[in-house]
Amino acid sequence: MTFAEQFVAEAAEILQQIDTAAVERVAALLAACRAAGGRLFILGVGGSAANASHAVNDFRKICGMEAYAPTDNVSELTARTNDEGWAGVFEGWLKVSRLRAGDALLVFSVGGGNVEKNVSPNLVAAIRYARSVGATVTGIVGRDGGYTAQAADACVIVPTVNAIHVTPHAEAFQAVIWHLLVSHPALKAAETKWESVK
Repeated sequence: MTFAEQFVAEAAEILQQIDTAAVERVAALLAACRAAGGRLFILGVGGSAANASHAVNDFRKICGMEAYAPTDNVSELTARTNDEGWAGVFEGWLKVSRLRAGDALLVFSVGGGNVEKNVSPNLVAAIRYARSVGATVTGIVGRDGGYTAQAADACVIVPTVNAIHVTPHAEAFQAVIWHLLVSHPALKAAETKWESVK
């Protein structure tokens, strides 16, 4: 088997193992957030930050949902990192945004955050803050989901089928799952461009 064949086979296996009930729970929570006039804040680091930016576009344009990614404002992100430390960048951003009950987080992460291992402590702090104000927490994460899976109201864990490829598959399937969400009848509010072209 070539490497490409192996990688594609792993992706197919992951797709078969996705917990679709968890996806439906995330869709229902995000739909309820939108119906109540809540806002969606999408958090991610590294490749997951790039995914967050793309997903914000989709939730706004396709779902008509007010959505933001703190990492889209590089000036504030780097100022907070420089002045206050990396661990608090998302929490500080959410406080200024007046995160409140009725709003929701959607966390994209490979590991989900782990304070003890000092991996994505900013996600953990943001989730704890969201919990303290009564906001909904959802996530799409890899491996065992870390803190996100423990604390979320609903979380989709991308199954690990090859421990060597956890990161590329987790980040790739974040995109598959958020595209599923914005296409979901509970959330989709506008036709996508190519589907509308006759």
